[in-house]
Amino acid sequence: MRASRRDVTFRVQVPGLEKNDVVFVVGNVPELGTWNHNQAVQLAKESNGPDSPIRFDNNGTSSAADNYGNSEDGVDAFENNHFSDEKNIDEGHIFSQKVSLPCDVDVQFRYFIAVVCQPNGTKNSPRTLIIRKWETHMHPRQIKKNSHNSSTENDIPDPHKFGYHDGYCKIERGWLTDETVIQFKLFNDPIKLWKNRLQNKEMCIKMTPVNLVRHNSFELHQSTDHIDESLSMDTLDYVDEPAFSITEVAVMNDEEAHFKYQEQFGRNYKENEFLIFNAAVRYPETVAYLVDYYVYSRKNFPDEPPSHIGFSYVLPSALLGSVGQLTVPITSTKHRPIGQLTIEYVIIKPIPDFPWDMSISYAKHWEQRWSGLDVGHRGLGNSFESHMKNCANVRENTIASLKTASYHGADMVEFDVQLSKDLIPVIYHDFHVSISLKRKKQIEAMDMLEIPVKDLTLEQLHLLKDFTYPNDSLGKVLHFFDKAEQVVLSVYHVKEGREKTVKFFDEDLDDHQPFPTLEAALKELDQHVGFNIEIKWTMQLKDGTFELNHPFDLNLYLDIISKTVLEHGGDRKVVFSSFNPDICAMLRFKQNKYPVVFLTQGETAKYPTYHDPRCQSIPMAMRHALASDILGINVHTEDVLRDPSLVKMVKDQGLIIFCWGDDNNDKDTIQHLKKLGMHAVIYDKIDEYNAKEVKESIFLVDARENQKALIALAQGCNQSSGVASGVAGSISSTTANSLISSTTSAGGSESDDSTETGSAMDHLCNNCDISQQDKEIRDLTKDFSICAANLGHQPKTKSCTKSCSASLPDVVCTSPTAEVAKEMV
Repeated sequence: MRASRRDVTFRVQVPGLEKNDVVFVVGNVPELGTWNHNQAVQLAKESNGPDSPIRFDNNGTSSAADNYGNSEDGVDAFENNHFSDEKNIDEGHIFSQKVSLPCDVDVQFRYFIAVVCQPNGTKNSPRTLIIRKWETHMHPRQIKKNSHNSSTENDIPDPHKFGYHDGYCKIERGWLTDETVIQFKLFNDPIKLWKNRLQNKEMCIKMTPVNLVRHNSFELHQSTDHIDESLSMDTLDYVDEPAFSITEVAVMNDEEAHFKYQEQFGRNYKENEFLIFNAAVRYPETVAYLVDYYVYSRKNFPDEPPSHIGFSYVLPSALLGSVGQLTVPITSTKHRPIGQLTIEYVIIKPIPDFPWDMSISYAKHWEQRWSGLDVGHRGLGNSFESHMKNCANVRENTIASLKTASYHGADMVEFDVQLSKDLIPVIYHDFHVSISLKRKKQIEAMDMLEIPVKDLTLEQLHLLKDFTYPNDSLGKVLHFFDKAEQVVLSVYHVKEGREKTVKFFDEDLDDHQPFPTLEAALKELDQHVGFNIEIKWTMQLKDGTFELNHPFDLNLYLDIISKTVLEHGGDRKVVFSSFNPDICAMLRFKQNKYPVVFLTQGETAKYPTYHDPRCQSIPMAMRHALASDILGINVHTEDVLRDPSLVKMVKDQGLIIFCWGDDNNDKDTIQHLKKLGMHAVIYDKIDEYNAKEVKESIFLVDARENQKALIALAQGCNQSSGVASGVAGSISSTTANSLISSTTSAGGSESDDSTETGSAMDHLCNNCDISQQDKEIRDLTKDFSICAANLGHQPKTKSCTKSCSASLPDVVCTSPTAEVAKEMV
């Protein structure tokens, strides 16, 4: 009788660790935390080498490498790329731990690096892990059940290499768990010095978090050991480093777009540059930020340090709301004002009370075959264009529009999301809705009123129809009418209202009603249709004005939308996007599952210029994407048609590129953009312009092909085991997941798919559980003829049956089960 448990030694070699980084292993079994990072197993540094890292609650920064593994010697040890010569990378230290695991399950696991914080330095208090870096391969490392390999014997197994698995390296930075990130942005001539002797001198700026509350003796002892000698000596008596802080800097240029630790005297500021300081702290309400200024003399000698000329303080009480701008004085070393600093800031907080896990991440995942995808703009298309011939015949941003685009072969549908007054995510493009009111017996309608969507609750938005309301019911919609009589209220798109023309009269049909909720879209559309969710938020224009004064706190706004998608997104392919670069960065920090692309209008005369330079050109958008570690950018097609070389420039940086714009509404242009290498083209009237022969989402095709391979392998396995041929057979859910994993390569990977599939076939045939035959194959062979039913139309059974029956004539094409679909989409 086999033992029910086995001892497994986990060993991993990790280069480029910071002083207080700790290595962990997390996995799918309770012994490894069940993918919960706070329950993961800590690995110990093996004896050869310097002292092992310790638990801490104070920052011990180093200049050896940045927070995401980019070392100062130019070796990007943790980039998500392939390496032809791994020997060139610092091999680092080995960490290990023996864990007793069950024998009868396949164990999946990942390694990650974190900082361990103990509140108030108390040894028995629950630990808090700040995730620094983690392995994010689509298919985790695995130990097969009942296996007997070197990792389960008494001999010491060879160490894994952190980040290397399945033939490529995949490491990403963590998401916010217990810390808050404050970004300070310096651009548009932020520093003004009033002394003539300081003009035209090279200046360096350094930002340091300082604690406003004294630590207890245990914490203070640690923090004083790490005080940086480059800090302002004039304020050193008052400097107390906060519990856990990491400060990095990035510059929006081609060489410094990735965040890295700031140097001893900070970073020199040059005119017209865009600097971002990134400070991660645990208790932002007790942390201020010391800004030190240094200048070099004109006759600077080699290795001569710069002169400290002054400092500023940014107090937490000055950081009002999630985003803002402030001006603080620059004080000389003699405590006299010598200038001022104007900075913009964004505060990024973790999503509260969400059960995070490390089972999978799509944040930087994009399959190589996902190229030239067809994305339905606002569903079937913009339905309120000035040129009627370009308008969709279904109201935009409705469930009906999204379903119709899906039925006509959209790989993804793009739509706009904002919050109603009662904080419900609704799908609607404009910030305003236009309504008209008239008395019941009045012939002519009153003038149109434009009301912000943010000022109406979901119930009020859904009451906006062509119906007659008594005054008490109308009061639910508009509080400023108090006439004791009935009125007729009508709702229009803003363009309808301004032109006083009505285009759609089908709001009595549920799917055609405006203002559907995001949750409804996630639930009602077929799961194989991808979503490109654009987050609507007011933008500041270059002239200083705003598109709308928003009443919501931006962190709350994004938390609500993100949680809705995380809770109801299931296995759907989802991509977030926004024209606001700060929102893109915040979405990347706030969650660890879905990718983000930055929408940019670039250089154009069609729209007013935005205030933020990152919005004003494709190169700047690209740098922001690299700094924020997001999937890619979504560019205005006008830019690309003017200079097609921009597409290659973006792709050479490892970024995904979408495109949008009115220029896309042309069959020839769509094909031209696909030939340029666009990963996705967003356009209107997908029912007319989509050139696919079979109108299906690529994600549906992927799922079907994986299922067909799965069933075919199961049949072959049963035949080789002497089991009757046909669909009768068996395969465990873990084996099915393993096979699906093997037939879907991770984004950016150059692994040989045929080799992986062959390995999966061997594993399948060697691990058939004949006693379980029929059970799960029946689960995998549910009726696939209903695959389009959820799209609101009759399925195209002819094409579906034809594509499936060619290789499996006796098998009904099926929709994936939840277990199998998990890693397909």
